[in-house]
Amino acid sequence: GLSLRIGIHTGEVILRTGDVTGIAVHTSARVQALADPDEILVTRTVVDLIAGSGIDLDDRGEHELKGIPGSWRLYAPKP
Repeated sequence: GLSLRIGIHTGEVILRTGDVTGIAVHTSARVQALADPDEILVTRTVVDLIAGSGIDLDDRGEHELKGIPGSWRLYAPKP
C-alpha cells in the first residue's frame, strides 16, 4: 500500500552538521517531484554515467525544474 517517487541526479553535495544540501540535492528533489507514483526518474547526467551498463531508459522529455536553471531531459528505466 506504499507508493514511492524517486528522482536521481548526481553531483557535488555539501555536508553540514547532520544535513546534506547543495544543487545536486535540490535537483534530485525537483526530479522526484515530477515522478509518478512508483516511478523512478533520472537526469541526463545519470544517463551519461551509466552508459554501457545495459540499463534501458525511456526518454521522458524536457522539463523545467523549479529553482534550477535551464531545462532538464529526464528518463525512466524501462520495465
